[in-house]
Amino acid sequence: MRSKAHIKSHPIHPILVCFPLAFYIGTLVFDSLRIIKDDVAFGLTGQYLHSAGIIAAVCAAIPGIIDYTYTVPPKSSAKQRAATHGIVNTAVLLIFGIALYCKHIDHFPPYIVIGLEFIGVVLTCYAGWLGGTLVHKNQIGIDVRYASSGKWKEQYFETASGRLEVCAIDELQVDQMKLIHAKDKRIVVARTEQGFVAFDDRCSHKGGSLAGGAMICGTVQCPWHGSQFDVATGAVKAGPATGKIPTYLVTEGEGKVFLML
Repeated sequence: MRSKAHIKSHPIHPILVCFPLAFYIGTLVFDSLRIIKDDVAFGLTGQYLHSAGIIAAVCAAIPGIIDYTYTVPPKSSAKQRAATHGIVNTAVLLIFGIALYCKHIDHFPPYIVIGLEFIGVVLTCYAGWLGGTLVHKNQIGIDVRYASSGKWKEQYFETASGRLEVCAIDELQVDQMKLIHAKDKRIVVARTEQGFVAFDDRCSHKGGSLAGGAMICGTVQCPWHGSQFDVATGAVKAGPATGKIPTYLVTEGEGKVFLML
């Protein structure tokens, strides 16, 4: 699924997350050296890194929240994973915020601060592992452009009923898909060699976005686990999915394509 917070299709969140990770680890290292070497210069560097890590984490969180809200498919395993990713990162931000506050308390035990930072770094690594899974397994933020698929297309409607004009007849190439947002519904309109079809964007297995997959010869494949569906009937053609996907009526007229809901 293409990121909503991107620069020329390059998602911003993965670019920014490396900064708080580096600053958090640097904070732990220099604060530890402050105790080991008994040198205030290490402690001053650690404090600068500490503040930079918190600022960088907030900056990275903004595009992350945007992607969680608008990119990760709803009611999917990725949505649960992304929520955990966000909660863990929020906990890390709070931990480092508390640790920074404790540094300004006179005679506060430095080992407690080090302990908080160590816990924060461990949790950051776990959150990073979840984030990596979201990218490499769930393909969140990946702009898929397979051969002849054309550019990613999306369209939003305020209603989820009636007759919706979704595209022109010549807008989509054969085997190209377009994601339609009709209020809370996500529907894929696609062009096959036999004509236009429409089907639910949610894979019946783990909720992966079919619009982010590939379609050929009337079959769409989920990008997460490879389940395949007949785009005309919604029937399962290959597992691990066992349940069919809903399909919708599509009509053509006056050079336009209409979706019936």
